Amino acid sequence: MKDRYDIVVVGAGPGGSNTAKAAAEAGADVLVLEKRQEIGAPKRCGEGLSINGPIILGFETSQRWCINEIWGANVIAPNGKKVTARYKKQVGWVIERKMFDKYLAVEAAKAGADIYTRVEVTGLKVEDGYVKGVEVNRMGEIFEVDAKVVVGADGVESKVARWYGINSTQKLVDIDSAFQYEMVVDLDEPDMLNLYFGNDIAPRGYIWVFPKGEKVANVGIGIGGNVGKKTAKHYLDKWIAKNETLNEGAIIEVNAGGVPVGDPIDTLVGNGLMLVGDSAHQVNAIHGGGIFEASFAGRIAAKVAVDAIEKGDVSKARLSAYEKEWRDIRGEILHRIYKLRKAIELLKDSDLNYLTGELTGEDVVAFANGENLGKLTKVLMKRPNLLKAARELR
Repeated sequence: MKDRYDIVVVGAGPGGSNTAKAAAEAGADVLVLEKRQEIGAPKRCGEGLSINGPIILGFETSQRWCINEIWGANVIAPNGKKVTARYKKQVGWVIERKMFDKYLAVEAAKAGADIYTRVEVTGLKVEDGYVKGVEVNRMGEIFEVDAKVVVGADGVESKVARWYGINSTQKLVDIDSAFQYEMVVDLDEPDMLNLYFGNDIAPRGYIWVFPKGEKVANVGIGIGGNVGKKTAKHYLDKWIAKNETLNEGAIIEVNAGGVPVGDPIDTLVGNGLMLVGDSAHQVNAIHGGGIFEASFAGRIAAKVAVDAIEKGDVSKARLSAYEKEWRDIRGEILHRIYKLRKAIELLKDSDLNYLTGELTGEDVVAFANGENLGKLTKVLMKRPNLLKAARELR
């Protein structure tokens, strides 16, 4: 590891690796530091990925990590009514997240970035109000690495953001508690995602079954972080026990953690500093997905950082070009999705049952992507007791 780089990226998730790859391809000298000993482990998501993500971002899909084609989704209401969106072409993948994250890191390394694991960043080197590098602990060896720009891609409750003075703290209401089993089970439709809603089974959240093949699926739950004393595991175990298909399944992996479902933070940059991915709360507040958002933001951040370095100006004002471009393209969409989440949280199970009678599966998928919310507003406004939820969407 050298003691000086153009860009130091803290964190080797999708946001960090995509930032590093794009910056290295543009000619920057890039270092990526990952605190864990293995990139991609442990996995912390349901492993779903829209087919548009790899296309837009230029990922080369591989059988090593694209392990199951998805052609649609079933949404199941509290009363058991199902609305289905099955498309005429493939719409997504269930991926092997550990392999995917490693693939992204390999691509960054092939582009020229230096990558080190099991290296803890312990602080920022700041001079005259500018971030000038990072302080690191590499298995007991303490030293500094200088950088013209530091990119914080270090996840929820970002230490990089906090050290600089940017408030990235999540409110408890904006963090879902998630728990997931990878299970060997029999699946009726291995090419369909299944989403189960209901405040009794998943308060302020939902249960998912994401097939990884004909006999393997991620079965998980996300619930509001402020819904009471019972854990996400409690609710998931209770639901699985009543499910005739799943209750005999074998559990081969367990994952748990917090999922950010809030609005993007107010400030994404500082002097010599940029934030991408979960550290900037760049996530879909409905399903908690952040792979595409982090990767897309990382590409923009890299472009702006390299240009700023070439021009010799890494001030907050110059780096804010990243923030402006990202907010123009994705920020407003994610804000709409956040407002949708706030509206849904006001709904009782009877309201969710009502909506499944008024909407199609395609509608539900569109809403989750921040699209066509005007239709949902009109449906909500048909009932006086749902006017408050409708107002949340404005």
